Amino acid sequence: MVTTRERRGPVGYRPGAASKGARAATFIALCVLAAIFLVPFYLIVRNALATDAEITAPEWMWFSSSPRWENLTDLFNDPMVPMARSLLNSGVVAVVTTVGTLFLCTTAGYGLARIPYRHANKVFYLVLATLMIPSAITFLPSFVMVSSLGWISDYRGLIIPTLFNGFVTFLCRQFFLGFPKELEEAARVDGLGYWGSFWRVVVPNSGNFLAAIAVITFVGSWNAFLWPLVIARSPDSWTVQVALSTFLTAQTINLSQLFMAAAVAILPLIFVFLFLQRFLVQGVAQTGLKG
Repeated sequence: MVTTRERRGPVGYRPGAASKGARAATFIALCVLAAIFLVPFYLIVRNALATDAEITAPEWMWFSSSPRWENLTDLFNDPMVPMARSLLNSGVVAVVTTVGTLFLCTTAGYGLARIPYRHANKVFYLVLATLMIPSAITFLPSFVMVSSLGWISDYRGLIIPTLFNGFVTFLCRQFFLGFPKELEEAARVDGLGYWGSFWRVVVPNSGNFLAAIAVITFVGSWNAFLWPLVIARSPDSWTVQVALSTFLTAQTINLSQLFMAAAVAILPLIFVFLFLQRFLVQGVAQTGLKG
């Protein structure tokens, strides 16, 4: 027969003690990880407001004793690096690429998931095959094609070759396969076809997923470097990542301007993430991906 003390556990045992300890350990671990995550941002801000001598000094300092806010004005007044124009170019390229990728990949994914076609699986396997081809193999043919079309130093050359994304198409197909068919069937009863069902029923009910794809695509386009470096030959067509590379070359090294430019360049990404982080987490969860 089990006594009352045996049911309650040993003397001095508190049922909530283990859970409180686990929560405390989790909180401490998250604080440590957050601090490690914020170290690069701290270094960018610290060096952006310092001089080159202070950045390379052997003695460590947490912040400059006299922050150089004029580094910001010097950045935009530099005649050799059109920083304002580069930010504008990156914004245009990232926004148009995001909108175009969402349109192409969602329609392709919906067609592969819902429209009956005997070769749909073959087309889907071809899309997956594009993910197995290294980008270095397709880089030169893409450049030759863009060059022959006269799209060098042009928005078309920066945007159009990057619009279709096989991985995003794969995610869209997987998401639409799990979308409730009852909603689409009800739309067809009302006389809507596949196109009408997609725009009037599926898209309005896929906000979290589409927002997550939009954030991922926007960040990837904003951070792109190699393709814009090759295509954007004239300074007026530089993106912000190409402009950043000009502060650190074999001939010149301007660390303070480089860090200030980096701080300015990450601000749009921070705002996008802060406003859409909830949709990003929920949307990625809806794709069914784990890990």
